[in-house]
Amino acid sequence: DIGDIVRGRDIFRGNDEEKKKRKQLDKKLKVIFGKIYKDVTSTNGKAAKERYQKDEKDGNYFQLREDWWDANRATVWKAITCKANGTYFHATCGESRSPSMTPSQCRCGDRDVTIVPTYFDYVPQYLR
Repeated sequence: DIGDIVRGRDIFRGNDEEKKKRKQLDKKLKVIFGKIYKDVTSTNGKAAKERYQKDEKDGNYFQLREDWWDANRATVWKAITCKANGTYFHATCGESRSPSMTPSQCRCGDRDVTIVPTYFDYVPQYLR
């Protein structure tokens, strides 16, 4: 799941080639979040430095990644699904007793099309 990958919590390992690609991706994400860390701590001062102090020590930026995902997950979801058209079908809209198919690009109804129809983001990956 993309959220687990961004947050550095993906437990899927795959085959050897997949593991190698995942390591490369994780290294790139650490570099990206390292740059974000420098920017955030230089512009938001003491509060950001205190919040992300563990991140600086371990170099994994787990708290920053978590905060970034929380702030950007809807935008990422829109970017991923904007070209999905009718290829992604799950009964995730409607009430729990009468779920319905997502009518358009994995978005529910016409009220707020930015709502991600699945809220499994914070359920541990092995339970999904």
